[in-house]
Amino acid sequence: MGIAKVTSGQRTQALTASTLAFTMCFAVWTIFSIIGVKIKAELGLSDTQFGILVATPILTGSLSRLFLGIWTDQYGGRIVFVIQMLATAGAAYLLTLASTYPMLIVAALGVGLAGGSFAVGVAYVSKWYPKERQGTALGIFGMGNVGAAVTNFGAPFLMIAMGGAWQGVAKVYAVVLVITAILFWLFTKDDPVLKERKEKGIKHASFSEQMKPLANLQVWRFSLYYFFVFGAYVALALWLPRYYVGAYGLELKTAGMLAACYALPGSVFRAFGGWLSDVWGARTVMYITFIACIICTFFLSYPATEYRVAGITGPIEFTMAIPLEIFVLLTIVLGFFMSLGKAAVYKHIPVYYPGHVGSVGGIVGLIGGLGGFILPITFGIMNDLIGVWTSCFMLLTVITAIALVWMHVSIKLMEQRETEEPSTLRHLPELESLHGRK
Repeated sequence: MGIAKVTSGQRTQALTASTLAFTMCFAVWTIFSIIGVKIKAELGLSDTQFGILVATPILTGSLSRLFLGIWTDQYGGRIVFVIQMLATAGAAYLLTLASTYPMLIVAALGVGLAGGSFAVGVAYVSKWYPKERQGTALGIFGMGNVGAAVTNFGAPFLMIAMGGAWQGVAKVYAVVLVITAILFWLFTKDDPVLKERKEKGIKHASFSEQMKPLANLQVWRFSLYYFFVFGAYVALALWLPRYYVGAYGLELKTAGMLAACYALPGSVFRAFGGWLSDVWGARTVMYITFIACIICTFFLSYPATEYRVAGITGPIEFTMAIPLEIFVLLTIVLGFFMSLGKAAVYKHIPVYYPGHVGSVGGIVGLIGGLGGFILPITFGIMNDLIGVWTSCFMLLTVITAIALVWMHVSIKLMEQRETEEPSTLRHLPELESLHGRK
């Protein structure tokens, strides 16, 4: 059964099931953003130790994306997705048995397998859609990032319902993930590319063949884009609850809700970003994303400043920082543009590497995920060393500026080469899709 014979209903069913499964996986992947704050208080952890704890699942999720993406190309997303969810559920349940910081770190490595679901879903979903619709489809699938908002908003209330025990939250997540895996298996089918390959007796590409595109510098440039639009998104989704508690003195429940205000637009508008990438072109969307994000992170970088002025009865000391309302609004805008960028990055991959979506998507997702691992730790270290809460946004401003400059220079060099090469190369349908529909 080739892709041309796939019905609209089959595509919708595969996309819906994959998006719901990814949402649940993402919720589990970011569970430490809430229970980690409770654990920090119980064990008396420093900000650096807290950053390592919340980032550890991100490390496993990032590293697993490469081989999970390749396995999906080889064996199909249906079976790989189910196995990955069941393994993650087991790790989430074992997490409740940990009582020391080292034990929690080990258990968190297992929970991190949830993050590998993205590479599985991208490779699986892309095979159900033609190139001109892949941006929108992958954008809808990527809305599963809303799982971070689900955790930031719902986990504090769930913890209260469990009598304040973070272990209860982990157990509920484990059970729900098992149910999700069973439902996914029952309501999905093998993708049409895999099915056609089985019918014709075609062997899947070897691991070395799948890895060949990784020698292209372009793949690593896409990875840097994703390091920010996804890695920084995950990092802030994990860090913001702690940020609100430490910088603004809010309660965890309130901090979680405000962090969800950032995570929500960073997820739900990803489908819109995919549609824009199909219509305007992925490059245009990336330019808009980087410029808007630089503006947001620049203003968010404004540090709290202590002032001392003369008063009638003596000197008056006060601290001026970004008002909470403005801060929250800027994070919402930042999350919105990050969601557009996440969709635009993955619009490129099926266009340039149609036969290696799993491996290329895996490495891009791996590097992006590593951003979610490295950045929270860096935020914690910077906060412990210099004591400036907004230093995390200063760092993000620099990273985004580097990505924008590299992208612009690369595009200009590419356009220069295109003018020097035969004109036929400039009219390939695959490349036109990066500039929008004609």
